[in-house]
Amino acid sequence: MFPAADDWRTPDADALLDALLLLRTREEAAAFLRDLCTLGEIHDLAQRWAVVRLLAGGRHYGDISRITGASTATITRIAAWLHHGAGGYLLLLERAGHDGESGAAAGGSGAAAGAVGDRTGAS
Repeated sequence: MFPAADDWRTPDADALLDALLLLRTREEAAAFLRDLCTLGEIHDLAQRWAVVRLLAGGRHYGDISRITGASTATITRIAAWLHHGAGGYLLLLERAGHDGESGAAAGGSGAAAGAVGDRTGAS
């Protein structure tokens, strides 16, 4: 399911990463994303980040699906990356001091996230 190596790290991908590191404000980031991505791609990225924050808050997949509109299959894939991926989700959750309960759909943040468990319970 996950790449075995950093085969996605092409020179163009590294140039994109370098460009992202040059952004200084939310407005700059918004302008860059709007130029780079379609509205659908921005929506999908925002939805994934909302799912991550809700997963970190211990929400059940059914609840997350209702809140975000993401399918449970998408939520399952995101959870796999959250638990077994490269660590980027966990890093940004920690840096944002996010608790997962402060309104992922509204972009809220709260106390630092604790251990993220697998929450596949029925709703």
